[in-house]
Amino acid sequence: MARSGFVLTVDDRTPPLVVHEGDGFRLERLPLGTQVVYPAESMAPVADLREAVDKALDQPLEAQPLDSLLRPQMRLTIVFDDIAVPTPTMRRPDLRGAVVEAVLTRAARAGVDDVELVCANGLDRRLTAAEFQHLLGERVFRSFYADGKLRNHDAEDPDGLAVVSGSQGISINARVATSDLVVAVHLTGGPSEGGTAGLAAGLGSTATIGRLRGLQAVQGDRTAAAEIAAAVDAAVPIFEIDVVLDNDIFSPPLDFLGRREWEWRIRDQARMRGVRRALAATPTRLRRRLLSAAQASFHATMIIAGAPEAVQAESRERALAQHLVELAGQADVGLIGVPQRNPFSVDSVTNPILAAWQGLGATFGAHTGRPFVREGGALVLYHPMTADFSGLHHPSYVDFFADVLISHPDPAQIQADFETKFATDPWYAHLYRTSYAFHGVHPCHLWYQLSLARQHCSDIVWVGADRRSVDRLGFRAASTLADALEIVAASVGRTPTISYLHAPPQIVVDIR
Repeated sequence: MARSGFVLTVDDRTPPLVVHEGDGFRLERLPLGTQVVYPAESMAPVADLREAVDKALDQPLEAQPLDSLLRPQMRLTIVFDDIAVPTPTMRRPDLRGAVVEAVLTRAARAGVDDVELVCANGLDRRLTAAEFQHLLGERVFRSFYADGKLRNHDAEDPDGLAVVSGSQGISINARVATSDLVVAVHLTGGPSEGGTAGLAAGLGSTATIGRLRGLQAVQGDRTAAAEIAAAVDAAVPIFEIDVVLDNDIFSPPLDFLGRREWEWRIRDQARMRGVRRALAATPTRLRRRLLSAAQASFHATMIIAGAPEAVQAESRERALAQHLVELAGQADVGLIGVPQRNPFSVDSVTNPILAAWQGLGATFGAHTGRPFVREGGALVLYHPMTADFSGLHHPSYVDFFADVLISHPDPAQIQADFETKFATDPWYAHLYRTSYAFHGVHPCHLWYQLSLARQHCSDIVWVGADRRSVDRLGFRAASTLADALEIVAASVGRTPTISYLHAPPQIVVDIR
């Protein structure tokens, strides 16, 4: 039986603990008394994937069975998440392929011949043909891609968008808006946003997505999300299928990283030494390529279908059951190791803004209402923060880092002075539409998210980081953990309480 999340208090018997730091790992001896928050082990997967999919489609929540919704001569559109979900990339066969094939089989049996598939990539980069084939499998890819019936969403295509609420300026993908039925296939490895608002974030116009990802939404204003969800629900019949994933992100030869350090066998300790030596001896570009190619052996712990909001509620509850770890209170200082891979660096590099978002937005921000560090506390994070950028994938990040953050780190100032420029720049839009670049406004949205941690914490220090990059982002750098604790002592004292989030896999903190 899988074990739930675990909190360890470091004592003199505790071995050095693994800390992720970009494209490497370190073994760190933490101060005595540090609370180490371990993720939960994986829940039991569904016994028979095909049977679980069929049951979900036949017994949906607050909706008719899928077979009763399908009919000849209807326009059926299947939408699915992009390659950003999950992280790391799932080993073949991707579970999306199994779900989509089940839907297509039923559609063919019902005589539906007008079927198209759209990737809900929102403002993320377009998927390549190879990535489509990886996600959906060879049979689906061969059946739809060559005919243009399997494609990416384009938030900047004036001919590919349709207005669903003129008074509110809400537009979504035209194929989706004119469909008789939309089947949305959503993977969740955590409490991510599904439902109709999540669908609109993947299939809306730039302006519509901006309302869902902008500063007001990040700060907790749900008005736009409610309005957009209501408009899309009124315009399009949606049948959602959620696949909730387990925690199996480490595959051989790195599977020992999924075990707690004091449980390592001699073979695990030897593998750790070997991996660290091999990574240290490997050139940077090759090291990143090898780690980027590593894939996870995710399994489904639940498959649920039906009305979007009902499905979202059930899948969120299941995801929280997998990832939730209860803590007795908040710490003065939090420690976070930031791995190289994140949802926006697949087959690419993790630039300093993405690393900061991963640590401060995705990891620190995963909680049920209160973060694991008290207000006014400090964060210590590990990542090299090297100023490397992908000109192919992240062109606007280069300009955001060089021109915006040099004098405008405040999110309200960025929204007022720069967001419109990055959202409407024709060159960024061209690269997003014709190449494999993230949309120009993408770094603005991520900066808003990570800024919540900046506002909450009095000090944020990066261990082993490039000082020029860290200075540009408005943080501080330290060579060692001891140096970092000395830096934050002025704000949290010399005997602070310390908690370390031993992630990945993902941890959702619940302060009790």
